[in-house]
Amino acid sequence: MPVPPWLEQLLNAAFFSVCRTHADAARSECNMYCLDCNDKAFCFYCRSSKHKDHQVIQIRRSSYHDVVRVSEIQQVLDISGVQTYVINSARVLFLNERPQPKTTGKGVSHICEICGRNLLDPFRFCSLGCKLVGIKRNGNASFTLEAKNEEEEMERRGVVSTSRGRGIISSSSSREEEELREGSQQDIYPSTPLPPQPPSSARRRKGIPHRAPFGS
Repeated sequence: MPVPPWLEQLLNAAFFSVCRTHADAARSECNMYCLDCNDKAFCFYCRSSKHKDHQVIQIRRSSYHDVVRVSEIQQVLDISGVQTYVINSARVLFLNERPQPKTTGKGVSHICEICGRNLLDPFRFCSLGCKLVGIKRNGNASFTLEAKNEEEEMERRGVVSTSRGRGIISSSSSREEEELREGSQQDIYPSTPLPPQPPSSARRRKGIPHRAPFGS
């Protein structure tokens, strides 16, 4: 299945309402979702009492829109193709499409394939919801990690087989590169110059003087 059974329920769930059971508690907002139960949002205290050993993700809010941390959702979902953002030093992505005019501005080169929203990077979708629509409409994407792992394994095998065929060339080129690197170090770090020699015009030591012979 390209789409897990809990995803649509997650995207349609209402978050950040006050928990009826723990309304008087400090952390009573319903900002958590259980992937095992696949029911509705609940609060921090409900998790401790009813979902202790379950697979739970926490939903956060940015500019009145629901987001989830990439570090959490990528463990259960293939999020490739979805634009991510850094908010409060954490990388997140949006659950659903955000309202925006359909027209794109000048100089915009990346837009969402579904809603036409401007994207910062070359991604296909602005949110998990738009990727879900794209899967249902075109079928050229997937949310399952098994399909992603198989694709990465095929790419890895292709790289390994290619590197095996180029093993000798790679080793020789790397050796040449190392030799060039060593040669360049000699140019960067020249040898210490020899101390200056005395000038050649220095006076030589005179020989022993000889006395002239006396006449007879």
